[in-house]
Amino acid sequence: MKQLTAILIGAGARGSFSYAPYALDYPHELKFVAVAEPDPNRLAQFAQEHGIPPERCYDSWEQLLEQPQLADIAVICTQDRMHYYPTMKALRNKYHVLLEKPMSPDPKECIDMEQAAKENNRLLTICHVLRYTPFWSAIKRLITEGRIGQVASIQLNENVGYWHMAHSFVRGNWNNSDVSSPMILAKSCHDMDVLSWLMDEPCVRVSSYGSLMHFHSGNAPEGSTEYCIDGCAVETTCPYSAPRFYLGESKAWARHFTADLSRESIVQGLKETGYGRCVYKCDNNVVDHQVVNMEFASGATAIFSMSGFTRDQERRIQIMGTRGEIRGEDDKIILMDFVTHEKTEIMLPKQTSGHGGGDSGIVRSFLQEVRDYNGEESLTSAAASVRSHLMAFAAEHSRLNQGKSIELAEFAGSLS
Repeated sequence: MKQLTAILIGAGARGSFSYAPYALDYPHELKFVAVAEPDPNRLAQFAQEHGIPPERCYDSWEQLLEQPQLADIAVICTQDRMHYYPTMKALRNKYHVLLEKPMSPDPKECIDMEQAAKENNRLLTICHVLRYTPFWSAIKRLITEGRIGQVASIQLNENVGYWHMAHSFVRGNWNNSDVSSPMILAKSCHDMDVLSWLMDEPCVRVSSYGSLMHFHSGNAPEGSTEYCIDGCAVETTCPYSAPRFYLGESKAWARHFTADLSRESIVQGLKETGYGRCVYKCDNNVVDHQVVNMEFASGATAIFSMSGFTRDQERRIQIMGTRGEIRGEDDKIILMDFVTHEKTEIMLPKQTSGHGGGDSGIVRSFLQEVRDYNGEESLTSAAASVRSHLMAFAAEHSRLNQGKSIELAEFAGSLS
């Protein structure tokens, strides 16, 4: 098996901990030969782990992509609004590109990137990792085999988890759509993609409701402070307490603001970074709950619900067909047959890599697609991603317009 080479642009959590570890686990398949990252600590750590020499370490993607093509693949894991330009440049430099989702918060940029991949005859694969998990692959296979007849309706719940909501979408990098993406893209483009994939037909119209109901200054308790650690009178009884979270329940998540997970460094981070702020006194504007209604070409419908107010971080799905029904959550799928009344339970093994095995699964699949590339699109190609991104853009447009029903064809046409 030919070893492929890669460059990494953006050595944050997704780049360093989700996709790049594949090269350490399977060095005969993949090797990183260059990295671009503005944070010097992250840059040095990634270079050390992957044996990258100093002359191949850059503090900006511009510096890296000014070089002649250094590898087969570019893995791009910058922030949402920093995807477009490095992706376009990498494609023109003839890299096959693995791009973190979402493609871009700008629909025109998404379409441009799809076109650039075609013009340069290169793969542009978007990290919709759910398609590569054993769980979602099994559900797709059951539908494709006709086990429940024709799909009539789907209900999909994304339970974000109260702690993940507070970490990423109130205090963290994806808390403000003006600098990142709206919630339906930043978190739920996975769900739009998997619904598009399972239905396997065009979505024709959407409507959506949702709001920032809870995490705003109007709900700040009396006695609360700007930072949890500054003597907040209600810190001990607040479910969103930053000290309880980062010093206790989920200490590892403190790596998003400090490389040193000692108590002293975490406490310093809680005083000096946004991750220590009161959840009612942040600069967040993304919704904390949202529903989307979808109608597809055949008349089938789907309902999607995202909520930040759940204990667990999980997805639950119910797929109702003309001959049977599928229900799934965690690692368990239940198939019910209307003719035989048989109820089949499918238990999938626990996955060790992130996103239920999707993080390693997408890298493995992408490498094989690069080796065998003959102009065909990948499972989560830019073309496939643009379709589900347009569903998300239309849903957000509906939400901002009091739930108005949006025709996808007209909406897509207005972008050209």
